[in-house]
Amino acid sequence: MDINQNSIDNMPIVSVSGRIDGATYKDLETILNELIDQNKSEIVLDLEGVVYISSVGLRVLLAAQKKVRPKGGELKLVSLQPFVREVFEITGFTKLFTIYPNQGEALSGTKL
Repeated sequence: MDINQNSIDNMPIVSVSGRIDGATYKDLETILNELIDQNKSEIVLDLEGVVYISSVGLRVLLAAQKKVRPKGGELKLVSLQPFVREVFEITGFTKLFTIYPNQGEALSGTKL
């Protein structure tokens, strides 16, 4: 798994590619927790390059969402590949997260 981090207009953007699973989740969890600890309550998570997400990967995203919601924020998911989107639909996570078609839409707030 590769993770790149940048920001646009002070909005952190975390781009992930590869697999989010039991062997790789810790790096993503660490980055998300660091951003939350820096009081970043709005985080864009670009999953365009993610080819697989396991239950432990879903848990990391859910834990981050639970930490930012009380601060009035959200974890904005963007560019889900068909397989990853299907996992979100099957697990009901599409109801727990706001999903955007791309980073620009997430930054402007236009939902899918």
